[in-house]
Amino acid sequence: MQRKANKIKLHIRKGDTVKILAGNYRNKTGKVLAVFPKKYSATVEGIKTIVRHIKPSAKNAQGRIEKKEAPMHISNLMLIDPATGDATRIGRKRNEQGKLERYSKKSGEVIKND
Repeated sequence: MQRKANKIKLHIRKGDTVKILAGNYRNKTGKVLAVFPKKYSATVEGIKTIVRHIKPSAKNAQGRIEKKEAPMHISNLMLIDPATGDATRIGRKRNEQGKLERYSKKSGEVIKND
């Protein structure tokens, strides 16, 4: 008998606009670039940038300094409601076809999956 893997459901998805709730980037907003459900973290565009030094190699004789976003814990992120532009909690409800969809707890609007 084959066991079905549990899918971790998060309130944040790739492409969402989020507000940072804690840390050095508090009250800033950005777009989610990637979500890592097993680590319970996500990367946000322009937030928590880190610098990586790449050593020179045969392919890259110069070497380089690379800036990229580091993942941050999902509990520090809050979804921005597309209808009002304010940070909001989300809920899930079934639509007419029986599929779960996310909605804003503040405005009651359905949040589209981009």
